[in-house]
Amino acid sequence: MAPNVLPLHTLNPLGRFSDRAQDYARYRPGYPEGAIAAILADLGDPQLLVVADIGAGTGISSRLLGDLGPRVIAVEPNAAMREAAEPHPQVVFHPGTGEQTRLADACIHIVTCCQSFHWFNAPLALAEFDRILLPGGRLALLWHDWDLEDSGTAAYYQIIHAVATRAIDHRDHTQALAAIEQQAGFSRVRHLSFDYGQTLALPEVVGRSLSSSYIPKQGRAHLQFLDTIAAWHRAWAAIDGTVTLKYITNLYLSEKVDAELAE
Repeated sequence: MAPNVLPLHTLNPLGRFSDRAQDYARYRPGYPEGAIAAILADLGDPQLLVVADIGAGTGISSRLLGDLGPRVIAVEPNAAMREAAEPHPQVVFHPGTGEQTRLADACIHIVTCCQSFHWFNAPLALAEFDRILLPGGRLALLWHDWDLEDSGTAAYYQIIHAVATRAIDHRDHTQALAAIEQQAGFSRVRHLSFDYGQTLALPEVVGRSLSSSYIPKQGRAHLQFLDTIAAWHRAWAAIDGTVTLKYITNLYLSEKVDAELAE
């Protein structure tokens, strides 16, 4: 059966990670320090900022942002993901979606979407971000994309691409960026990229893989995946038994401006 190519916001984004929350919390990668710093750059004292991290999952990005001082509202609709989150003094979890955050008007300095914006109905979500952002507030979209120039990572990507239950658009963020450009009230998008790596032993590679919603967790396809990923690990592991999956972390920034000035 061909992978599902329907828009992701129609594929049960609120519930499809419920049985993957623990793997997500344990095995998903963090983000480059430079990317997190760039999200907050030039907006004044970080301790005075309020960030809404939309689609926060188990709070990986929320905690990294909170480490730098701002108060972070981690907006996450999935209760299992919220419950799996590690507490952080600067982070409070809040039930809501990208399209309906349930936050007040003009109360947020920065909206972040880390590995999440592709799950939203883009026009509705952007209208919601425009509503909750203060004038001059920032929108930051962040994605890890596989570094296919790295041979081991490229071989891993081919495995997950073959087994995936839906289409995987590697490094294709054109629809998201076009939606921002078409949304009155946001400035032209700026792009920054960062190299990043995640070093994992075999059980961690399996956990990292199963945290993705498109990897089967049962049945023949699951067993075949485990065999294939074990063979990949044997081929690419260093002497200490670890493999480094390499990413290019892409950050896209835009600011809320007067709608007339944005035209």
